Parts: sequence; C-alpha cells; structure tokens
Amino acid sequence: MINNKQYKQPISVLVIVYNNLRQILLLERADKPGYWQSVTGSQELGETIEQTALRELAEETGIRSDTIYNWHQSSVFEIYPHWRHRYAPGVTHNIEHVFSLCIAADTPVHLAPREHLRYMWCSLEQAIEQVFSPSNRAALWQLPQLW
Repeated sequence: MINNKQYKQPISVLVIVYNNLRQILLLERADKPGYWQSVTGSQELGETIEQTALRELAEETGIRSDTIYNWHQSSVFEIYPHWRHRYAPGVTHNIEHVFSLCIAADTPVHLAPREHLRYMWCSLEQAIEQVFSPSNRAALWQLPQLW
C-alpha cells in the first residue's frame, strides 16, 4: 500500500459459468461497455484462489456455491494499459487461474451494477466470439472437455 492506495494483486480468477443446457453466462463490463467476459476478479490478501473464485462468483452474479471446479490451470497475460493504474507501479502481468461451475438453467443472476451492465446466456460458439479476453476465449475452447 502506497499513499493509502490499495493495489490489486496480479493474481486473478476466471470462472466460466454454464448451465445444464450448455449455455455460457457472459457479463458486460460497466467500465468498458461492449467488453464481454466470464466472471473474473483479483485475489485478496489472505484468500485461497478457490475462495477468490467463490467470492467473485457471488459478488458479480449473486450465485452462491460451496464448490467450484478448479481446472488447475493458469495463464499469464499482460494487463491492458488502461487497467494498470489498479496495480502497483511496474506491475504489467497477471496470473489467471481457471475455474468453472455448472448451474441449473433457471438459476437467477443478480449483477453488481458497478461492475456489469447486463448479462446474457449464449452458445459456446457465441461466447468464444463475444469475449474480449484471449485467455477467456482459450478457456472456453477447452470447456467441452468437461461436458
């Protein structure tokens, strides 16, 4: 912490939420309209990566779960320049851990309005085309291996 500013950890989660109809949940970012993604978020101090995934899932969608599937897979990517101010000076890369959760198609979704404008359920093919993040796209390509 510098000048009372709490920087984000460069460790995050990507949680792919899909339903029993094999539809993928995507969220549109409030800070970047038109940017669609799966559930994402940074690890907070003292959390395990699984706790981060469950917390972000609940915060961003209102969906609560006791379990989530950990892919035991991660990727390193360059943080987009327009988001680097959220991290400590000099931090340019993030490690992202992948998780997924299958839910019933009628599960309600409640967005965090400061984080997301809207959500949609779509086919895997549509989700792959819609997401802006290459790491999100790569994880979606692998999702059918879990079905």
